Amino acid sequence: MNFLLLRNLSECKEFIAGDKTSLKSILHPVYDNLDLNYCIAEARLKQGKSSLWHRLKTTELYFILEGTGIMEIESEKARVKKGTAVFIPANSRQRIRNTGKKDLVFLCIVSPAWKKELEEILE
Repeated sequence: MNFLLLRNLSECKEFIAGDKTSLKSILHPVYDNLDLNYCIAEARLKQGKSSLWHRLKTTELYFILEGTGIMEIESEKARVKKGTAVFIPANSRQRIRNTGKKDLVFLCIVSPAWKKELEEILE
Protein backbone atom coordinates (compact mmCIF):
# COMPACT_ATOMS: atom_id res chain seq x y z
CA MET A 1 0.00 0.00 0.00
CA ASN A 2 1.29 3.47 -0.92
CA PHE A 3 0.93 6.16 1.74
CA LEU A 4 2.39 9.10 -0.15
CA LEU A 5 0.22 10.58 -2.89
CA LEU A 6 1.65 13.56 -4.75
CA ARG A 7 -0.34 15.54 -7.27
CA ASN A 8 1.15 18.36 -9.34
CA LEU A 9 -1.40 20.95 -10.45
CA SER A 10 0.22 21.13 -13.90
CA GLU A 11 -0.77 17.48 -14.42
CA CYS A 12 -4.45 18.04 -13.55
CA LYS A 13 -6.83 18.25 -16.50
CA GLU A 14 -8.68 21.55 -16.86
CA PHE A 15 -12.43 21.59 -17.59
CA ILE A 16 -15.33 24.04 -17.49
CA ALA A 17 -17.70 23.41 -14.58
CA GLY A 18 -21.48 23.82 -14.71
CA ASP A 19 -21.17 27.26 -13.11
CA LYS A 20 -18.71 28.30 -15.90
CA THR A 21 -15.56 28.41 -13.78
CA SER A 22 -12.45 26.75 -15.12
CA LEU A 23 -11.55 23.89 -12.77
CA LYS A 24 -8.69 21.49 -12.15
CA SER A 25 -9.65 18.63 -9.85
CA ILE A 26 -6.75 18.10 -7.45
CA LEU A 27 -8.20 15.33 -5.28
CA HIS A 28 -11.59 13.64 -5.52
CA PRO A 29 -12.57 10.42 -3.74
CA VAL A 30 -14.36 8.92 -6.76
CA TYR A 31 -11.99 9.96 -9.56
CA ASP A 32 -8.86 9.14 -7.53
CA ASN A 33 -10.17 6.10 -5.62
CA LEU A 34 -9.41 7.70 -2.25
CA ASP A 35 -11.02 7.33 1.15
CA LEU A 36 -12.00 11.03 1.48
CA ASN A 37 -15.26 12.73 2.37
CA TYR A 38 -14.32 15.95 0.55
CA CYS A 39 -12.79 17.06 -2.73
CA ILE A 40 -10.46 19.91 -3.62
CA ALA A 41 -10.04 21.76 -6.91
CA GLU A 42 -8.39 24.88 -8.26
CA ALA A 43 -10.88 27.30 -9.83
CA ARG A 44 -10.08 30.15 -12.19
CA LEU A 45 -12.11 33.05 -13.58
CA LYS A 46 -10.78 35.40 -16.25
CA GLN A 47 -10.89 39.18 -15.83
CA GLY A 48 -14.48 40.49 -15.86
CA LYS A 49 -16.07 37.03 -15.66
CA SER A 50 -18.27 35.51 -12.98
CA SER A 51 -19.55 32.09 -12.10
CA LEU A 52 -23.22 31.41 -12.76
CA TRP A 53 -25.61 31.58 -9.85
CA HIS A 54 -25.71 28.08 -8.42
CA ARG A 55 -26.46 26.09 -5.30
CA LEU A 56 -24.80 23.00 -3.84
CA LYS A 57 -26.38 20.62 -1.35
CA THR A 58 -22.93 20.44 0.26
CA THR A 59 -20.76 22.95 2.12
CA GLU A 60 -17.89 24.70 0.37
CA LEU A 61 -14.82 26.62 1.33
CA TYR A 62 -13.16 28.97 -1.14
CA PHE A 63 -9.60 30.13 -0.46
CA ILE A 64 -8.43 32.96 -2.71
CA LEU A 65 -4.92 32.40 -4.09
CA GLU A 66 -4.68 35.28 -6.61
CA GLY A 67 -6.73 38.26 -7.73
CA THR A 68 -9.72 40.14 -6.36
CA GLY A 69 -13.45 39.70 -6.63
CA ILE A 70 -16.89 39.91 -5.12
CA MET A 71 -18.40 36.88 -3.40
CA GLU A 72 -22.18 36.77 -3.31
CA ILE A 73 -24.07 34.35 -1.06
CA GLU A 74 -27.85 34.79 -1.03
CA SER A 75 -28.32 38.59 -0.63
CA GLU A 76 -24.91 39.25 0.97
CA LYS A 77 -21.82 40.53 -0.89
CA ALA A 78 -18.21 40.88 0.19
CA ARG A 79 -14.92 41.76 -1.45
CA VAL A 80 -12.38 38.95 -1.57
CA LYS A 81 -8.65 39.00 -2.30
CA LYS A 82 -5.56 36.84 -1.92
CA GLY A 83 -5.62 35.15 1.47
CA THR A 84 -9.40 35.37 2.00
CA ALA A 85 -11.30 32.24 3.05
CA VAL A 86 -15.04 32.06 2.37
CA PHE A 87 -17.36 29.50 3.97
CA ILE A 88 -20.43 28.72 1.86
CA PRO A 89 -23.23 26.91 3.72
CA ALA A 90 -25.05 24.04 2.03
CA ASN A 91 -28.05 25.02 -0.14
CA SER A 92 -26.91 28.67 -0.46
CA ARG A 93 -27.45 30.60 -3.69
CA GLN A 94 -23.98 31.79 -4.68
CA ARG A 95 -21.65 33.20 -7.27
CA ILE A 96 -18.23 34.84 -7.42
CA ARG A 97 -17.14 37.66 -9.76
CA ASN A 98 -13.65 38.62 -10.84
CA THR A 99 -13.30 42.39 -10.39
CA GLY A 100 -9.53 42.52 -10.78
CA LYS A 101 -7.10 42.99 -13.65
CA LYS A 102 -5.84 39.39 -13.68
CA ASP A 103 -7.30 35.92 -13.20
CA LEU A 104 -9.14 35.23 -9.96
CA VAL A 105 -7.71 31.92 -8.72
CA PHE A 106 -9.04 30.04 -5.71
CA LEU A 107 -9.20 26.63 -4.10
CA CYS A 108 -12.62 25.00 -3.74
CA ILE A 109 -13.03 22.44 -0.99
CA VAL A 110 -16.41 20.68 -1.10
CA SER A 111 -17.71 18.44 1.69
CA PRO A 112 -19.12 15.93 1.17
CA ALA A 113 -17.37 15.59 -2.18
CA TRP A 114 -18.99 17.17 -5.24
CA LYS A 115 -21.36 15.10 -7.38
CA LYS A 116 -23.35 16.47 -10.31
CA GLU A 117 -26.68 15.59 -8.69
CA LEU A 118 -25.77 17.75 -5.67
CA GLU A 119 -25.44 20.94 -7.77
CA GLU A 120 -28.17 23.13 -9.22
CA ILE A 121 -27.38 25.85 -11.79
CA LEU A 122 -29.83 28.71 -11.25
CA GLU A 123 -29.47 30.68 -14.50
